[in-house]
Amino acid sequence: MMETRSCKVSDNPGKLEEHVDDVNTSPAQRRISPRTLELTTPRNGYIKRSERIKITAAQRGKSVTQENVLKRHQSTHTGEKPYQCSLCGGGFTQHNHLRRHLRIHTGEKPYHCSQCEKSFAHQGSLQTHFRVHTGGKPFHCSQCLKSFRDRSLLEQHQRVHTGEKPYHCSQREKSFSYQSSLQAHQRIHTGEKPYECSLCGSGFTQHYHLRTHLRIHTGEKPYQYSQCEKSFRYGTNLKRHRHIHTGEKPYPCLQCEKSFRDRSSLKRHQRVHT
Repeated sequence: MMETRSCKVSDNPGKLEEHVDDVNTSPAQRRISPRTLELTTPRNGYIKRSERIKITAAQRGKSVTQENVLKRHQSTHTGEKPYQCSLCGGGFTQHNHLRRHLRIHTGEKPYHCSQCEKSFAHQGSLQTHFRVHTGGKPFHCSQCLKSFRDRSLLEQHQRVHTGEKPYHCSQREKSFSYQSSLQAHQRIHTGEKPYECSLCGSGFTQHYHLRTHLRIHTGEKPYQYSQCEKSFRYGTNLKRHRHIHTGEKPYPCLQCEKSFRDRSSLKRHQRVHT
């Protein structure tokens, strides 16, 4: 006689099938028939055969004929994490999740991009990376027209619209939308300059600052003004030069009626008042 065990979730027999399919994650592909969940697994050595799991309405829940599948499913409700990493103590509800986690420690990257030399620890990371080659950006911002390669980039971008700044500096009252921005800011307090110029030894708190610094050595001037032949090393220099042509003076002095083309000229002028 086949043993049955139950999980208290729903009174609706139809929803029981959906519940199992939604919650029980594994390497298997799932197909649901009206009264039966068929679990079809690849021959990868993890699960070696197709198994059929009978689902019936019982005790305000469902019955599952296979004990290990039920236990794995129930851990999503109990919070139990029986699979523990011996290296860092991290706990996991499923053994395959622990196996994936171990790649953090081993450095294993079994998923290789066919278009370049990059490799990844997880298949999802490879799929996200592959959009670099295909140009696919399936995640769209509902507030503007921007699209993104993965959901996390979209969620970060949406903080532009919401104004959310969840990353706080412990030294000052400043907050930031992105963790990378907080990390860059904290180097002001620590004095750390991890980005070093290989040509002159100058150090910088951000990689972007190193890139712009390198133009001093290369002579690169990527910012060109369309109204004349002048080019500039930095975007701020182009903006300041543009004011010469337009006559715009967007920096007014609050002590008098004078205005200036750039902030540095305003600061020099303000010494007159002090």
